[in-house]
Amino acid sequence: MAKGILIAAIDFSGMAEDEFHDWYDTEHLPERQHVPGFLACERWIGANNPKLSVATYDLDNADVLKGEAYQAVGIDNLSVWSKRVMARIKLLMRFEGELILRRDREAPKDAPALLLNAMSVAPVQELEFNEWYNNEHIPALTAVPGTLCAQRFRGTGRMRPHFRDHLRIVSRRFIHA
Repeated sequence: MAKGILIAAIDFSGMAEDEFHDWYDTEHLPERQHVPGFLACERWIGANNPKLSVATYDLDNADVLKGEAYQAVGIDNLSVWSKRVMARIKLLMRFEGELILRRDREAPKDAPALLLNAMSVAPVQELEFNEWYNNEHIPALTAVPGTLCAQRFRGTGRMRPHFRDHLRIVSRRFIHA
């Protein structure tokens, strides 16, 4: 069961689309799939902009990202191809987090759509907000027909927001509704 997550959102409009997909599918993703503790690795392309990519990496726990195996393929040890790609893409968001709430079931593999929501809450309001969010809001979201699962994560990395919801849904039409 995944207790950690890495989410990366990338704008790759600065390079050829076929090269980005080739790099991601033949180098970047396979490297991460071989890191112990990386579980499901999935990628979605923007519904309104096919040059936006969001990848989710389910992890045993967030500490996997501090391990030697991940560091060996991380930013300090990139291949020549990865360095060239990284110079031409824009990282819009990187989120490292630990699971704090799962409703009903694990995230299914190959969900056709993904909805992410991010927020930071003032510390003085965090307790009240979390009570409402966990006990009213998330259950209401999971009751919407087409929602496959809902998860909530607390940020553990340097980049925030502090909380991120991760909803895998049946169809992207729910995003636009």
